[in-house]
Amino acid sequence: MASRESLTLTSADGTAFAAAYAAPEGAPGAGVVVLPDIRGLHPYYVALAERFAEACVAAVAIDWFGRTAGVPDGGARGEDFSWQEHIPQTTADGIDADIVAAMAALRERHGEDLPIVTVGFCFGGSHSWRQSGGDLGLAGCAGFYGRPSLVGDAASRAHLPTVMLIAGADKATPVEDQLALAATMRDAGADVDAPVYDGAPHSFFDRAHGDWSEACRDAWEHVLGLTDRVSRA
Repeated sequence: MASRESLTLTSADGTAFAAAYAAPEGAPGAGVVVLPDIRGLHPYYVALAERFAEACVAAVAIDWFGRTAGVPDGGARGEDFSWQEHIPQTTADGIDADIVAAMAALRERHGEDLPIVTVGFCFGGSHSWRQSGGDLGLAGCAGFYGRPSLVGDAASRAHLPTVMLIAGADKATPVEDQLALAATMRDAGADVDAPVYDGAPHSFFDRAHGDWSEACRDAWEHVLGLTDRVSRA
């Protein structure tokens, strides 16, 4: 890993928000905008950006809450952050604006031709899948255990390569609902990779890694398969 940095980025609407940047030595073939779970820019996602850099992918992990909670001291949200009052105040437009700002930060450092994908978890997984039907200039999207209701009618416009990492014992969203979303996105024209990890709980990758190491290893390979697929030569 060549560099890592805590950033304060600014969206088009003037909102300042926290982000964590990490990049490999040499020119990365692709970039990732990491969309965290309901906790926002938790230290786990700072470390995940660094893990992407170790895999030769440049990454920016973003916080959700610049508009309502400002920029956190130290650049990340602590365990005591009261996300419950802030998540309902997020909007799709605000999230998209923050993704665009993160994309700009990556391309400023690594070139305008850098292909970028989103990789999200839970709340962030939902909004990552939503990007398959969007027009932000992304090359693809991946999401862990998202909620189809947050994807909405974007599913009927899906066109980007999409990875859906599905927890087989997800109590937050039935597997059948996620597979139905995958089918809708395929019908719209997206190439959707949707592995189901039998028995794995919601948040198996980020909060229960030790108990689900083999599933986590396989899921990571699916994510890197997407970054490899879109990578510039």
